Amino acid sequence: MTGRISGIFGDMPWAVRIALFYVLMFVLFALFGDVLTEHTFREASLLKRLKPPLFLGGEDSFLLGTDEKGRDLLARLVVGSRITLIIAIVGTFIGAIVGSLLGLLAAARRGATETVIMAAVDVQASLPIIIVALFVLAVFDNSFTLFLLLIGLTGWEVYARLTRGAALSAQEHGYAIAIRALGASSTRIYLRHILPNVLNVVLVQLTINLPLTVLLETALSFLGLGVQPPLTSLGQIMSEGRDRLLTAWWLTMMPGTIIFFLALSISLAGDWLRDRLDPTLRRIRA
Repeated sequence: MTGRISGIFGDMPWAVRIALFYVLMFVLFALFGDVLTEHTFREASLLKRLKPPLFLGGEDSFLLGTDEKGRDLLARLVVGSRITLIIAIVGTFIGAIVGSLLGLLAAARRGATETVIMAAVDVQASLPIIIVALFVLAVFDNSFTLFLLLIGLTGWEVYARLTRGAALSAQEHGYAIAIRALGASSTRIYLRHILPNVLNVVLVQLTINLPLTVLLETALSFLGLGVQPPLTSLGQIMSEGRDRLLTAWWLTMMPGTIIFFLALSISLAGDWLRDRLDPTLRRIRA
């Protein structure tokens, strides 16, 4: 096991190592960043509004400055990063689980079941997420749970297509044919033998969808369709500071920088992981 792990990570490029280090620092900041400030993210004081960061001559008690309501930007970035992290992870896994199960079901059942599922995939792929979000949030009250489900059910069709294709290919391999000849049920074949062989595809797609989920949450929150007060997210912090780009640029620049490097880092790590897990690419390198 140690040798296998060493073989996978031993030739990791420095860019990927830096990317993984940034992701780790982001997670630690989101989970434990409260220790860096004495203020809470809801604590407001109009007498301390729009204080600049410390490196621009601000106060020691507000390392990254304050917003237009006098709230500590560092405290809000910590909570915003935490909410963004929760949405990114939970939302991505909801889409992956739903899509993968439907893809396996379509490959296993075929016939009418496959037709219905793939028709739903086509419908989902043709619907702009912004329009769907506007409709759903207009009909139902906007809540964090609803928004999380909306994010999670975005992109499930990609997992369904990939899993279905990989499962159809895997069931024609010799091991699947041999197990079927021994009398194993379709459920056992798919859950015990085919599913483990398509997990690489799902894992790689997870690393691709994760930064897309972060950017989607940011875009919707920036437009006012996402996380609502009293909660906050990085996208919402950017939205609140967009009217003060010239006078208090740090309100938008700092959360925007965090989001940019987070999406870039996950994408770099995902590309590297795809290269390591894709057998065709391994043969090309060899």
